[in-house]
Amino acid sequence: MDSAAAAVSAPGPETAPAPTEGRTLAGILRAPRLDPYWMAGALFVLYTALSVTRHRRMLTLSWDIGIFEQAIRTYAHFQAPVADLKGPGVNILGDHFSPITALVAPLYRLFPTPVTLLVVQAALFALSAVPVVRLAAGKLGRARGLAIGIAYGFSWGIQRAVDFDFHEIAFAMPLLAFSLEAVVGRRWRAALWWALPLALVKEDLGVTVAAIGAAILLLERRDRRHGPDGVPRDTSATTVGGILVVYGLAASALALGVAIPAFNNSGSYDYWNKIDGGSTAAIPPLTAVRTLLWILLPTTGLLALRSPVALVALPTIAWRFVSHDDHYWGTDWHYNAVLMPVVLIALTDALATAHHSPRAWLRRYARQLPAAVAGAALAFSASLPLYTLTEPATYEIPASVKATERLLARIPDGATVEASDVAAISRLTSRCRVFWWGDTRGITPAYTVQRVDDGRPVKDLLADAARTHPGARYELLGVEGTTVVLKRVA
Repeated sequence: MDSAAAAVSAPGPETAPAPTEGRTLAGILRAPRLDPYWMAGALFVLYTALSVTRHRRMLTLSWDIGIFEQAIRTYAHFQAPVADLKGPGVNILGDHFSPITALVAPLYRLFPTPVTLLVVQAALFALSAVPVVRLAAGKLGRARGLAIGIAYGFSWGIQRAVDFDFHEIAFAMPLLAFSLEAVVGRRWRAALWWALPLALVKEDLGVTVAAIGAAILLLERRDRRHGPDGVPRDTSATTVGGILVVYGLAASALALGVAIPAFNNSGSYDYWNKIDGGSTAAIPPLTAVRTLLWILLPTTGLLALRSPVALVALPTIAWRFVSHDDHYWGTDWHYNAVLMPVVLIALTDALATAHHSPRAWLRRYARQLPAAVAGAALAFSASLPLYTLTEPATYEIPASVKATERLLARIPDGATVEASDVAAISRLTSRCRVFWWGDTRGITPAYTVQRVDDGRPVKDLLADAARTHPGARYELLGVEGTTVVLKRVA
């Protein structure tokens, strides 16, 4: 292990806590080696509070949490991961190859609620801060390490992802962060073992694994170029980098060409149409520039581009920008989360080398940048989701939400439900069989739940239900706000 890696993994005696430290909050804050852990704990509290308060107020943004809950619920009962919201009996592995979500099943079996998924996601996001802070402190010192940790934990990409309910990319966050920490620390085998499971998070992340391998090869080449003459090639780096490149590309190819089609009813991968011209839309150049600047400027001051680690961000950026779906292009939702550990660890690597640059301006810039990116993250938080935790209304459940929940509670456990209200779905998937509106494929549901924002009269909804399900007759069970529930009576 070289001196840089040793600095990360084995702090000197001067950083060791006194025997009585660690028993109190003051002791924890005085112990540098505990910084990554207390910061991760604080972030876990914030992320959990944000997710759970949003769920309690029925502010669900998408049907994704319902889909994942259905799949994890079936895993928890030792069944194939079926998500009826994608279609009755649809195996979720034929949609996205994310078998790693089965790890949530034991906890969900004990606590069968969508809140379990939200807490797990908060824990995974918070855990990913540990290697980021640990690496930065080892390379740059305690103060700058904490600044990098703040920039990471409050980064807009993570805040947007936490605000977006649950998604499988939560598992990628710590795997990426621990792997890249090992890459920068030249601990090649550790980087390998942390990177390998990424292929089980989502089908496209195999290419990211290959990019980690490429980054290792570039770092090894940079080390030889800047080291003393005659430095031998690091064969372990070459071997690990090569393994990751081959494994990552093969994993994505097998997931896209074999595994997903095998579980998909159509025998194909449904998302090719987002790339192959299924839509005529293409990313506007200004949108691409704006998104790239958001990814690199407030988080790293563009300095991350000096590190080979930044290469790991390219696969994620590439598939988003070649897509014809404009949801992928911007800065909302969860699509930027996996880029945050990449760019912040790349920044740490770049800062460590910039401190030895012969360019005086670059050394000055590197000294000030950790504080600048931490300040930017905190300043932008005033318009980002975590800021809502400072507002009293965040912790209050509106009377309208309580009334809607009472209405939904009248639907019995185990009932079949056709729903178009994503907020209502988050209250039903733990105890009912829920289908998306218009996609029951011949199954006549016992209840329908609709979100009606246009003031359509109930008689029109009843007529629609009768047309959609010939031979069935529905009556109104109740209305609360924009949520309308119909019950089948014949």
